[in-house]
Amino acid sequence: MHENAQQILNNPFLNKGTAFTMTERQQLGLVGLLPPHVQTIDDQVKQTYAQYLTKPSMLEKRIFLMSIFNENRVLFYKLFSQRIAEFMPIVYDPTIADTIENYSSLFVNPQNAAFLSIDDPDSMAAALKNTASGRNIKLIVVTDAEGILGIGDWGTQGVDISVGKLMVYTAAAGIDPSEVLPVVLDVGTNRQSLLEDPLYLGNRHERVRGDRYYDFVDRFVQTAEELFPDLYLHFEDFGRSNAANILNKYKDKIVTFNDDIQGTGIIVLAGLLGALNISGEAFTDQVYMSFGAGTAGAGITQRIYEEMLQQGLSEEEARSRFYMVDKQGLLFDDDPDLTPEQKPFARKRSEFANADELKTLADAVKAVHPTILVGTSTQPGAFTESIVKEMAAHTARPIIFPLSNPTKLAEAKAEDLLKWTNGKALVATGIPAAPVELDGVTYEIGQANNALVYPGLGLGTIAAKARLLNDEMISKAAHSLGGIVDPTEPGAAVLPPVTKLDIFSQTVAEAVAKSAVAQNLNKEPIDNVKKAVADLKWVPEYKELTD
Repeated sequence: MHENAQQILNNPFLNKGTAFTMTERQQLGLVGLLPPHVQTIDDQVKQTYAQYLTKPSMLEKRIFLMSIFNENRVLFYKLFSQRIAEFMPIVYDPTIADTIENYSSLFVNPQNAAFLSIDDPDSMAAALKNTASGRNIKLIVVTDAEGILGIGDWGTQGVDISVGKLMVYTAAAGIDPSEVLPVVLDVGTNRQSLLEDPLYLGNRHERVRGDRYYDFVDRFVQTAEELFPDLYLHFEDFGRSNAANILNKYKDKIVTFNDDIQGTGIIVLAGLLGALNISGEAFTDQVYMSFGAGTAGAGITQRIYEEMLQQGLSEEEARSRFYMVDKQGLLFDDDPDLTPEQKPFARKRSEFANADELKTLADAVKAVHPTILVGTSTQPGAFTESIVKEMAAHTARPIIFPLSNPTKLAEAKAEDLLKWTNGKALVATGIPAAPVELDGVTYEIGQANNALVYPGLGLGTIAAKARLLNDEMISKAAHSLGGIVDPTEPGAAVLPPVTKLDIFSQTVAEAVAKSAVAQNLNKEPIDNVKKAVADLKWVPEYKELTD
């Protein structure tokens, strides 16, 4: 019995710490292994939060919270659920960047993640079974950590992004933490500092490319699908050269989602719908410019383009409203280095008398007069006062979303954008931004945080037992959020606040599940969508472990 007791205390899905009742302690062999006083979960939450407040930095706060996560999932999520807005920047972005960069040196616990090595593909099935440990896995977040937003390639250390993403799924949407699995595909790294670091815990060779890489990914997908038949597979932070290829290969075959390509596009679309709800302008009248044409920028552009089509424009009419700007300037269709995702939105030089001069964002804005400017460039301060004023001179309510994060990489500050446009700009940022006071009006700043979308999207898809996640379901997710904005409120945000993440995740989930059922994508009959979503939601409460 003593061995079983130790196993229970070391199992974060079963451990209650000091909240084990006297009956449980007696029946489970825990008598004497814990202090005698029995605490409630509320006692533990107060005690844990008080300890959290003593930590002097965001990184130390996160390390402390992760120790709670490693020991007791219910306590961690009870605390997280009560302080979602406060903990999001600690548990996830931007603090998670620090823990990814220092993962090997800080390593104390694998956090129930699966580490899959391209150098040992034959152990893949065993590795997934071992980490699942008999649990009914319904959701996997997998990364190869080549393209972590803002910080790039971090090899096996990027597993933290999978762990963090799944935390948000549970805290926001109530997906059962015992039914999720973080996975990292270690295919090497091109970061020289990692290859030379004696503490680095990953494979010490350059990234594998080509057929061997795609065969490894394919083997993972097939193995995961065989082991976990009700799986929702979320791809995260794959590199520019691979992300879209992987999504396009699997999206029509299995339930899969790429947050960088699709998630960011959904939240930006929701923000645009909210902004246009405030301005009263038509979606199909907008002229869209993307500054940054990588995975995120191209994915967002594609999502906005799809919405233009859904709202009645022809492909030719819709494409005429999109412009992409990258480090070489406005993208033209004769550029041999265009990616497949950039090509549909590259322009013809014949459209401009001065095409060869459009080498900068300022040049492009002056030539195009966009009504929407979205930044995913990681170029700090790129949205300058002169660029913003040039844009505002040609549209009454310019929509400007500087989305790059962390903070040091943002294209502009919300306060500056409002000041330069006399409060006319409709702004969303990629990182949390404080309200802005200007001329007697308090402007709430929406955060284009994918966490407003992807947890509910996953919950709704899983609840509907959908065979696929398609564009129609994704569009419904965006509309369910964009419709929440109150356009009569002075200074209203274009997106709902992260403080109500759990509420809006239910809104998104119901819209997505309803869409799946309406399209007959559900594998089993569902009479009541709202009930199906509610029934799936996990609540962080201790369950009785005795007979």
